[in-house]
Amino acid sequence: MNPLRLGVNVDHVATVRNARGGVVPDPVRAALLAIEAGADGITAHLREDRRHIRDDDMARLKAAISKPLNFEMAATEQMLDIALRTKPHACCLVPEKRTERTTEGGLDVAGQHDHLKPFIAELSRAGVRVSLFIEPSREALEAAASLKAPVVELHTGAWCDAIAQGERDKADHEFARLRTAATLTSALGLECHAGHGLDYDTARTISALPQIVELNIGHFLVGEAIFVGLAETVRRMRAAMIEGRR
Repeated sequence: MNPLRLGVNVDHVATVRNARGGVVPDPVRAALLAIEAGADGITAHLREDRRHIRDDDMARLKAAISKPLNFEMAATEQMLDIALRTKPHACCLVPEKRTERTTEGGLDVAGQHDHLKPFIAELSRAGVRVSLFIEPSREALEAAASLKAPVVELHTGAWCDAIAQGERDKADHEFARLRTAATLTSALGLECHAGHGLDYDTARTISALPQIVELNIGHFLVGEAIFVGLAETVRRMRAAMIEGRR
């Protein structure tokens, strides 16, 4: 069975900092603490409106951490320029709207095929591994494969939301979609990641899908850290993932 990595998203450490201004809490300190506690990598999303992570955060993260940095970004020329300067290990292309509180769904990979193609090509030429944040559908997976993106990250938000709202039938349907999509990634030669809205229980459940090699989790970990500390939340998440994979 494939090993399972944990990427910790530090966006919302920056959200708390920006609520008051100043320099604390520092997302770089959070990243270092998460790595010490067992994270395999760090994810940060530099949004157009800089609502949480800022440009200097990306530069400091790249300089400070010993594990891979995953730069989440919209497919815009400005973000491409920053990514090429930062040279993270990976870039995850995500949809972005200024009015959304958080990413609301996967990329329209088929509809934006021609727009996304040069971004993927240029990042790949620079030695940056590209992933596409997509809905768990055959159409999206086949479009990702045709774009020669080596990695897809399956959007788990609809499944997690259905569970949180007690909609059991919908949750079962959404998990079936995720299972089918994960299975298809192998046939299409894609590395499979997953993320959005995961907590201990949902991470434990989805870790049982053997095709998934990485989970990216942020908001839940930062929220739990208020009560038990970030290192402890990372350790508990790692334990839940190990239990689920077994």
